[in-house]
Amino acid sequence: MNDQVQTLDYGTTVATERNRVLRNTYWLLALSLIPTVLGAWIGVATGITRGLTGGIGLIVFFAGAFGFMFAIEKTKNSAAGVPVLLAFTFFMGLMLARLIAMVLGFKNGSSLIMTAFGGTAGVFFVMASLASVIKRDLSGMGKWLFVGALAIMIGGIINVFVGSTVGMMVISMMAIGIFSAYMLYDLKQIIDGGETNYISATLALYLDIFNVFQSLLALLGIMGGERD
Repeated sequence: MNDQVQTLDYGTTVATERNRVLRNTYWLLALSLIPTVLGAWIGVATGITRGLTGGIGLIVFFAGAFGFMFAIEKTKNSAAGVPVLLAFTFFMGLMLARLIAMVLGFKNGSSLIMTAFGGTAGVFFVMASLASVIKRDLSGMGKWLFVGALAIMIGGIINVFVGSTVGMMVISMMAIGIFSAYMLYDLKQIIDGGETNYISATLALYLDIFNVFQSLLALLGIMGGERD
């Protein structure tokens, strides 16, 4: 009888902890969108990132992104973790400014941005719903998704120098698929207890959402942009 009580208490404790991580992740994820929007707005308004094209843009982006991610990993268990994460999301907003400025150059630019935002929110809602009902362990997806993300990154770097519109469309469609699946994977990791740090969990989901939004916006701009 005592063993049964202890098992029940342990199960309740584990479930409570997982719910806490998921709740904190959702709150921090929502908060992280504020500096992202602020960074994008400043980038568009000032044109500060306009010159970050080609190789220079890649160097700044990768140096900043990987530098911040390293810092987040080092500070995720301390009080500095949240401010570092929010600084990273501000940086990512700045990096998004060039694409947003380009799309805003279209006659229907504002509606394209809202469509991309709505589409991304829809993908997140679907993946969150699936993660809550799927009972199967999805941890095996991780290595295949990593390979897919690596392929997209390499293809994206090559296309920066090639400048192919068709290549950009293909890469964007692949990224939407891969990072949508990554959302499901990362959410399932939290729900199943594979990820117990809400800052790390927020970083993973933020990157998924950022890549889906960016790719969807690029695709909409290529296929649906209306010039004056």
